[in-house]
Amino acid sequence: MDGRGSTLPTTSALANHNSIQRSLVMPFLTTEDMKMCFSLFCCCCGVGSLGLAGNYASAGYFAATVAFVFMAIVNTYATWCLCKVLVVAPKSTLTLGDLGDWCFGPIGRYFSLVFQCLLCAMFPIVYLVLGGTLLVTLFPDTFSQTTWLILMAVTLLPVCLVPTMKEGAGMAFAGGLATILADGIAIYLLITNMQRINTSGVTPPAPPVTFTSVTTVFGNLAFAYGACMIIPSLHHEHTQPERMPRVSLVAQGMITLFFFTVALTGVFSAGCQTPNNLLFAISTSNLGFAADRGFVVLAFLFMQLHITIAFAVIFFPVFQILERLVLGLHKVRVVDDASGVATPSIDNLGATEYGRTDKDPTPQDALDAYEVPGAYFKASLVRTALIAVCVVIAVIWRDHLSALVDFIGASASALVNMVLPILFYLKTFWTTVPTSERAFAIVCMAVACFLGVYVSIQTGKDLFAPVKRDPKILFPRCSAEYQEVVFTNLTHYGRMQAPN
Repeated sequence: MDGRGSTLPTTSALANHNSIQRSLVMPFLTTEDMKMCFSLFCCCCGVGSLGLAGNYASAGYFAATVAFVFMAIVNTYATWCLCKVLVVAPKSTLTLGDLGDWCFGPIGRYFSLVFQCLLCAMFPIVYLVLGGTLLVTLFPDTFSQTTWLILMAVTLLPVCLVPTMKEGAGMAFAGGLATILADGIAIYLLITNMQRINTSGVTPPAPPVTFTSVTTVFGNLAFAYGACMIIPSLHHEHTQPERMPRVSLVAQGMITLFFFTVALTGVFSAGCQTPNNLLFAISTSNLGFAADRGFVVLAFLFMQLHITIAFAVIFFPVFQILERLVLGLHKVRVVDDASGVATPSIDNLGATEYGRTDKDPTPQDALDAYEVPGAYFKASLVRTALIAVCVVIAVIWRDHLSALVDFIGASASALVNMVLPILFYLKTFWTTVPTSERAFAIVCMAVACFLGVYVSIQTGKDLFAPVKRDPKILFPRCSAEYQEVVFTNLTHYGRMQAPN
């Protein structure tokens, strides 16, 4: 096998036979598979789902559906590609950086590692800021957003100190369920209250569709579909990693169905006046109604629960990388086939022996790494210090973080979750991939790169040269006549033609 993974690796006939025999007797999804699905669902179905209805409010039904279908196909294909490459990669592959080194050498390693860490660190910071905002809304006239943000970080520590993601599969399930309940309550309140006040059956206004309004949908969808950044860790923890391609397809199918349901049910009641965040749609009076406070609080608490759990799930790859670099945990061991003796690799990153000898480097078991006396305590200190850094950044950027995340996240998320997995797949299986699939993969990468750069430029304008917005404009996605007053206000719109 080529050390860079340029051709499809071969396995022994016996191994293939055993794999086939296992697949014949194994169920479609095992209990362990479902645990992995829960982690992927919890990673994707959360904060990003709150803005899906806003995508339709910005781009309209047709354009938003096209963008949604494209992102669903590309992200599902990318996660499948990443799982297929991990199956044939060395067992020591724990991060995207490891995979980048195996495919493209040191340049690939550090390029992948930087963007993966950037993305995995930025998402939890967003969660901290959003969580602080939710708590301020839940408990007005108490603490400031900064104080709530710090208190929230303290409550996150026990969740973040769980050793591995598989050990926290139950929490991942709870996090995914919390998202479903939070979105469900928000959509129920939005639909029922809009029906109550829209007694004349006025059609919600549609947005003016422009190139910018359509392409900016890419940013939210890229944020929502961020699964590839945790797949290497899940692959390492699975006792039968060859099942991960199927797991990824099932998980992405569940995620896409959930996203599509939330987007359509969340937008049809208010049209272009649907807010960016479904929770804020029911907690304010901008749409002309005051939702039941008890249900609003319940929806906020469910989303707060999801944030608490998803924070650790998404942050886990960064924890693992730092523990490897700083503490020397998760070391690579090279097994000598002749003697059967395992010896530690001299490179804690596992790069020295990647595919460059006949020996197969394997990492320590995820839990075994913490059984060394003092290892778990040191790892806890590293994780706590990293969370403290994120709190400081979140406090500093609490008023501008959304623009910052859009600026970095659009390109970083597209690169980590779409471009790199497909690129690794083409590099590894180039000689066996059909020409039609190669063309499809290249088109996917080209479109993702273009949209990532374009959206980063557009959001960068808001970050570095923000324009002061008119406080009277409540619904900036709508045309001028529907930007200040809710469309159900017949007194205001009585002299105007009803919106189409």
